Amino acid sequence: MTFQAVGLSRSFGSHVAVAHADLTLTPGRVTGLVGPNGAGKTTLLLLLAGLLAPHRGALLWDGRPLPARQLRSLVGWMPDTIGTWEGLTAAEILTAFARLHRLPAPRARARARELLALVHLSEFADRPAHELSRGQKQRLSFARALVHQPPVLLLDEPASGMDPRSRIELRDQLRILAGHGAAVLVSSHILSELSELADDIVVMTAGRTAAPVTDAGDAWRIRLVGQSDLQAETRSFPDDKAAAEYLAGLIGAGVAVAEFSRVGNELESLYLSATTERI
Repeated sequence: MTFQAVGLSRSFGSHVAVAHADLTLTPGRVTGLVGPNGAGKTTLLLLLAGLLAPHRGALLWDGRPLPARQLRSLVGWMPDTIGTWEGLTAAEILTAFARLHRLPAPRARARARELLALVHLSEFADRPAHELSRGQKQRLSFARALVHQPPVLLLDEPASGMDPRSRIELRDQLRILAGHGAAVLVSSHILSELSELADDIVVMTAGRTAAPVTDAGDAWRIRLVGQSDLQAETRSFPDDKAAAEYLAGLIGAGVAVAEFSRVGNELESLYLSATTERI
């Protein structure tokens, strides 16, 4: 069942945080949400999680309006900081949230153990959350979002503060969850990692969502044998086919090519073509 946001808007006094947001999350797919700081991404996520009420627009579950209370039971929300109950241990936090989602006490404790193992925090189960590192808190926050096995996952900068191994494991876990039918939305500034994870991309600027343009083209770095790095040329092509044809022409002409590589990645190109904001 698809989860849709249609025409969402939200203001704080005279400040319009979300002016108009449309979004569709599909089971089995990971959607990346990108945009500059201040674009309204976190506010949009809070609206999607049922933690803020929109001033206009609607949230639809399989085409039907969804009350906030029901929405919160369907969504797993991971903010960019864990932000709660840091005096409790990791196990107590997960158990408490499982109980809030109405799991019986024995099942809640078992679920906490399962999730601590999943995010490699079993050895920290009895450690107060405030003693955990930033990356460990992020892993605990991810586990907390999974407590009730939600069909929709919303994650705000989930890899922030994680070490490389944890980032790879997070990416793999999100792909597994999507493979089991979850609809996943990830907001992130780490475009290189998001490009490896996301099936769909939504760009948000000035409080508005939009599908990214697809004809920005890519820049390629070309260095010939005998040239230094400073002598390498950067050339843009509209698509991979055009780049391949250019390379074939160089080789066919007998030019010795030492390096022919894309500069950045496709998502970076899409992002840069969609927004010029730096906030």
